[in-house]
Amino acid sequence: MNIAFRTDASLHIGTGHVMRCLTLADVLKQRGAKVRFVCRHLPDHLRDMLIERDHQVVMLNSSRNDVSVDDLAHSHWLGVSQTQDARDTSKALSDQKWDLLVVDHYALDVRWETASRDAAKKLLVIDDIADRQHDCDVLLDQNLYADMDTRYVDKVPAHCQLLLGPRYALLRDEFRRSREKISPRNAPIKRVLVFFGGVDHDDYTSRAVDAIARIGDSDMHVDVVIGTQHPRREEIEAACALHEFDCHIQTNRMADLMLAADLAIGAGGSTTWERCCLGLPTIVFAVAENQERASKALANTGAAYFGRAEILEAEINNAMTHLFTPPFLRQMSIKAAELVDGHGADYLSSVFFQEGFQ
Repeated sequence: MNIAFRTDASLHIGTGHVMRCLTLADVLKQRGAKVRFVCRHLPDHLRDMLIERDHQVVMLNSSRNDVSVDDLAHSHWLGVSQTQDARDTSKALSDQKWDLLVVDHYALDVRWETASRDAAKKLLVIDDIADRQHDCDVLLDQNLYADMDTRYVDKVPAHCQLLLGPRYALLRDEFRRSREKISPRNAPIKRVLVFFGGVDHDDYTSRAVDAIARIGDSDMHVDVVIGTQHPRREEIEAACALHEFDCHIQTNRMADLMLAADLAIGAGGSTTWERCCLGLPTIVFAVAENQERASKALANTGAAYFGRAEILEAEINNAMTHLFTPPFLRQMSIKAAELVDGHGADYLSSVFFQEGFQ
């Protein structure tokens, strides 16, 4: 199969869309597919990562070259109109035939998808927010919502196959392998992992570091993970050195760090399912509007504690010093692990290779 991905990453978009597409691309490649990424915005280190994994990368012109502006909430992510982007994407894919086009982008909707129909036999949309119409054959939403079974009613064609819920969470193979080593956390919190995403442009990381430092537990080991593009990288590195925390820059050891931790503090989003796969109790904060409903739904299952970002420091102090007793920690760990088994990319890729899909 020839499979193309249309996704982006930037300071405002974050890295989660590209990373989950890369996870799926790696699984598809293992099954013999040839993969090409088409991106308009992509940091150099992510482009290099895609190429190192032996995926083709085509970069579209990232300058604003079309005065038309679409009306979607995230249209500013694109920098051009959907019409222009569909035209550019089709050109980037015009050299051969494509079996599947995967679209993971909040700034693209039914208009782009319909205009791109001739580029591939089938179209898969990866979405989280259900705020727009789609023209696709398969839609994946790996998140957990109270209205999960109804939120795409009247937003997709009648023939569209819906793959909904954390069963389909796109996790790298390292998490599936590490899951075999987990056991429920039931000891006092002695190791904490802080991670607010690959960009964290509002710098929740610094606030979390300060909050943990104020608790003053000298026996607690703290791992802080940030990306190379973090806007306050040097300040965070200095704060970690001051408090004797370990600061990891663009680490490839996230599964190991999660496996070692008793508690995680971080954002909602795709990392949520990595933590759940490894049964890691979490204080989760919605650092973007689209994370709030899913984070609250997760907390309602008992698999995480939802903290209010506006009082982040107080939430961390209260949870770590009063709420997270060994029985509470153990139950949260068990609930989290029940939600995700780490095989989501395999389940999804099997859909593409089943008889009759093409």
